[in-house]
Amino acid sequence: MTGWSLVYEGFDPKNEMLRETLCTTGNGYFATRGAAPESADDGVHYPGTYLAGGYNHLGTEMSGRVIVNEDLVNVPNWLPLTFRIDGGLWFRLTDVEILHFRQEFNLKEGVLHRDLSFKDADGRTSRLVDRRLVHMAKPHLAALERNLTAEDWSGTVEVRSALDGRLINNGVKRYAQLNQQHLEPVLTCEGGGGVIVLEARTVQSHIHIAEAARTELYVDGVPVPGAAAEIAEEAGYIGTTLKLELGEGATLSVEKVVALYTLRDGTVAECATDAEKTAARAGRFDALLASHRRAWAQLWRRFGTEIEASDPEKTEHLAMLVRLHTLHALQTASPNTADLDVGLPARGWTGEAYRGHVFWDEVYVFPFYTYHMPEITRALLMYRYRRLDEARALARAEGCRGAMYPWQSGSDGREETQVVHLNPKSGRWVPDKSHRQRHVNVAIAYNIWEYFEVTDDIDFLSDYGAEMLLEITRYWASVATYDESRARYEIKSVMGPDEFHTDYPGTAEEAEGGIDNNAYTNVMVAWVMRAALKALDLLSGTRKRELWENLEVSEEELKRWRDIERRMYVPFHGDGIISQFDGYEDLEELDWDAYRAKYGDIHRMDRILEAEDDSGDRYKLAKQADTVMLFYLLPQAKVIALFENLGYGLTPEQILANIDYYEARTSHGSTLSRLVHAWILARHQPERAWTWYMEALESDYVDIQGGATREGIHMGVMAGTVDLLQRCYTGMEMRDGVLWLDPQLPKAIARLEFPVRFRGHEVVISVTRDALRIIAAQHQEGPVPIGYAGAVHNLAAGETMKFELARSAAICAF
Repeated sequence: MTGWSLVYEGFDPKNEMLRETLCTTGNGYFATRGAAPESADDGVHYPGTYLAGGYNHLGTEMSGRVIVNEDLVNVPNWLPLTFRIDGGLWFRLTDVEILHFRQEFNLKEGVLHRDLSFKDADGRTSRLVDRRLVHMAKPHLAALERNLTAEDWSGTVEVRSALDGRLINNGVKRYAQLNQQHLEPVLTCEGGGGVIVLEARTVQSHIHIAEAARTELYVDGVPVPGAAAEIAEEAGYIGTTLKLELGEGATLSVEKVVALYTLRDGTVAECATDAEKTAARAGRFDALLASHRRAWAQLWRRFGTEIEASDPEKTEHLAMLVRLHTLHALQTASPNTADLDVGLPARGWTGEAYRGHVFWDEVYVFPFYTYHMPEITRALLMYRYRRLDEARALARAEGCRGAMYPWQSGSDGREETQVVHLNPKSGRWVPDKSHRQRHVNVAIAYNIWEYFEVTDDIDFLSDYGAEMLLEITRYWASVATYDESRARYEIKSVMGPDEFHTDYPGTAEEAEGGIDNNAYTNVMVAWVMRAALKALDLLSGTRKRELWENLEVSEEELKRWRDIERRMYVPFHGDGIISQFDGYEDLEELDWDAYRAKYGDIHRMDRILEAEDDSGDRYKLAKQADTVMLFYLLPQAKVIALFENLGYGLTPEQILANIDYYEARTSHGSTLSRLVHAWILARHQPERAWTWYMEALESDYVDIQGGATREGIHMGVMAGTVDLLQRCYTGMEMRDGVLWLDPQLPKAIARLEFPVRFRGHEVVISVTRDALRIIAAQHQEGPVPIGYAGAVHNLAAGETMKFELARSAAICAF
């Protein structure tokens, strides 16, 4: 299975938490880190299971005031499964001599394997083989199989299987000083058929979480009837110990099947009862594995990317990383997400970094879902719609109209951005003003419109999307102020995507702060105004009238929107470079070489400067792409047209000059920055772009940020790198109902192939260095409109259309 496995040879305690993150198994409802079943939170391992949307608020007293944070909760651990021989030590890797160790994450099947041989303190040699899954088709189920072979011994084996709710959130050391006791016990009990049950609840949000486990023993495939069971219970914990005799050469198989429910699940009235019933009725491991494999096979048919490197020796690694990213995106949001009220967390459900919150990262991720299974995008957009009233309340609190979505969102849509954050370089808690990143509202509006463009889902736009668009537009219109001297509109006191500039130099720490006229924000607000006006024109007369009445929209208000769309201010340097914000040109240049020589890793220049009692506010630097995000979100022609509509000239040459200018002043402290630069340079400097792409593609795999990935994956870069292959390198763009293609593969790629869904059509796109092929599915209504080289071609069901890239005019259909 070339390129379908993430393999680790040898046990590496130093990197175990990174492996646990990357080997997380999940299904969109819950996910479990790849910690070993016998492991504990001990500094080497960090077992963690996370429920989609499973948040809880806790307060911590700091410097005489209570700081409240909402966290994604590490729910009861269903993994615990260990053994001992002849009354010896319970098995732990650190207590034995490891003779062989291999861990494989089968990406095709979503199954985690571990195969090891060891010699214990008494000289006994054993082989241990584990398999684990979190079921993709049955979202409440997980299963673990452990096979222990007595290579050269016989004796009494005790197996201990448990459910453990005695947990705190301890996966991010920066949060260690904060209150992390999110769970309290509710009940433990023994059910029928050897099932054990544990129920806990979160202390503030009162989410009841129940787990039930059924543990069965087999020797060489034969059930072990009536194995002596001993139940151990304490608050938040229940375990069962089973004892049997194992002969030399025999294999003991332990199957642990677990069900997880909450009181938020549909018709569930008693989550412990439902968990017990489901665990008791579930089949054996192999039966569950078969249906789990089938679900993954179906997902790969919809989302899979076939990729061949120009250097055949690099194909396997390249394909593995692309599939690893695809898998994690699907374990975060899957068909199971459609029935849930959850957003898209920036770090997936794989760890506790960013507290599981929802940011703007969805702008990088949604195209991955929209072009393959748009139902997932729709469900995630509904998370935003259900929190529209909270966004309205936030806008009112700022003295504004409309809806202002928060920078960080969790359970209910209130602003969850932390008030202070810890700088690990200085050890100081410093004010966090990132809530002023109002551009998250641009991202939400963009996501709504792009979803509609690809799907033509007029029902969503009419019932939900247009209302959000109009309220976001209304917010921006109330924030914008008119400057008589410029005869233009301005937006003040915000933060751009850069994140290093929270204030102007010399601003008091306690001041609300922000910078004025962030170019990315201002230009995209003009884009939002245009999108909202288009959306209004698309609605039926009845629905349009209803929205006008319900939102009390006036002609005068629409007139203001049209005026802002044409007269938004955009700052420029004197040399034609777009200024990241007003006053950026006056900031000092940073001595990048000096800081590299002093620190080596300077990705987080904000932390370095704060530790030196300095501030990033003083310098021309950025954590990540800011102004150049315009060229990532919008095709070049649309950017130029936007600027022309605003009364500014912008040429392709100026765009390249802007990219070069800001790339030289960006520390790339976010993995997303590499993704953006790979995209915006792909057509102009492809080799440089490929370097950025590979850094982005490998960023979590090698933990490029030096420990960040062990706290959780980065969803934006994982889904975004797959999307870049599919849209950027093929020039794929939805425009007026037509799927336009303009492929240009980098030298490193020989072939790309992937499926696409848009507006009810299904096609497969295949690109080599010489040819573009589009294959239409057999069963679909009407022709498929494909745009290439300035012309639109209609592709019939079951037909393949071929374009010779070297001779773009040559078209062959068969």
